[in-house]
Amino acid sequence: MSAPTATHLDRHDTIRAVTYADGVLRLLDQRELPFTEAQVECRNAGDVAKAIRDLVVRGAPAIGIAAAWGVVLQAGLLDNAGHPISAVTLRSTFDTLNAARPTAVNLAWALARMRAALAATGGDPLTTLTVEARAIQDEDLAANRRMGEIGASFLGDGIGVLTHCNTGSLATAGFGTALGVIRAGYAGGRIAQVYAGETRPWLQGARLTMWELVRDAIPAQLIADSAASHLMKSGAVQWVIVGADRIAANGDTANKIGTYQLAISAKRHGVKFMVVAPWSTVDMATKGGDDIEIELRDPAELLSISGRRTVVDGADAWNPVFDVTPAELIDVIVTERGAIEKPFDRGLAKLAGAQG
Repeated sequence: MSAPTATHLDRHDTIRAVTYADGVLRLLDQRELPFTEAQVECRNAGDVAKAIRDLVVRGAPAIGIAAAWGVVLQAGLLDNAGHPISAVTLRSTFDTLNAARPTAVNLAWALARMRAALAATGGDPLTTLTVEARAIQDEDLAANRRMGEIGASFLGDGIGVLTHCNTGSLATAGFGTALGVIRAGYAGGRIAQVYAGETRPWLQGARLTMWELVRDAIPAQLIADSAASHLMKSGAVQWVIVGADRIAANGDTANKIGTYQLAISAKRHGVKFMVVAPWSTVDMATKGGDDIEIELRDPAELLSISGRRTVVDGADAWNPVFDVTPAELIDVIVTERGAIEKPFDRGLAKLAGAQG
């Protein structure tokens, strides 16, 4: 199949979950989708940190982008009040934003870029921070387009793919990571059918991924998370394509809870497994998956759906929201710098050394 044209890709890139203008960060409230498209307005870093914690904005790249704009918001408030903008006056801002969620490395990465830009500025710090935040967002969109092209080149023709959680425009600056590969693959005629796991307990696959796929008129079916192995056994799926919140130096990958069991099932059924994430998700300082902190969230999220309790009173729950897929279960990792196949430790180190 020939590569899809920019026009074909543009047709599948119409959603923006994070927008900044005139001192206000507007976030598409992903808790309300798919039935209500509401915006949450953030005017300071505390608003942004709360939005990240409360899952108004989610997806590793989008979290990093929102945090960068959170620094800009707080710097603007300092400037309006006549206070200096510096690493000292913004220290609590960086700390608050960095603590919002622990697993996604993009959050710390984006804040590190903002700190470095502030330290290097020789002019107006507010302008410098604004330019850097915009660059982080624009670079992510360009990276997603590039990853879509690279990832789609691995696919066959007329295949079925399974994806997990939401890795689309809602989780990024636009187009998406794993869903970006799916968009590019469909636009190029390589993908005939998409299956989306519902992704309990927040139902990101059901509420968000299906919303994006239906909106883009991409043939898709929702499945219960527990139906994935049966689906693979049927032969309907040739690739599982997922995103990542952190990729360790050896290729171990943290992603939404449930990803690990998909990888195990894919290996059992001869289905290929692709991880798609921007280079900012690669954490060369983390040697392996055992060193990745796994976020535990409120058990109440698992005991209810949309705020309505579904489990008997008195019951308890364990609610890790990520798991780690070992590198040996992954066939290819796609970043905007290129695709890496086994051995991942060598491939990742080569890309890290080649491009810094």
